[in-house]
Amino acid sequence: MFKLKRLTLLWAVLRGDARQLWFALRHPSAPGWLKLGTALIVLYVLSPIDLIPDVLPVIGIVDDLVLVPLAIRWLLKRLPPDIARAAAARGTRAAP
Repeated sequence: MFKLKRLTLLWAVLRGDARQLWFALRHPSAPGWLKLGTALIVLYVLSPIDLIPDVLPVIGIVDDLVLVPLAIRWLLKRLPPDIARAAAARGTRAAP
């Protein structure tokens, strides 16, 4: 139950960045560190182990709402320029 609420809240916060990261991952010359970093972020979101447990009323979810967007932005800022341009172009074009 907590995981589903957490995932929907994270998606609402990250929709644009997550879409851009998805397009960057699908780029033919996406670096291996990008795939590894994205896999680690997904594992953190889906993992029952958190830095601050979700059973704490507000603080448990706030760590995810801060750490996950920061990690995604960190990966996006380190993309090679050609991949970043292509992912940004596809991400803005696909946005409603």
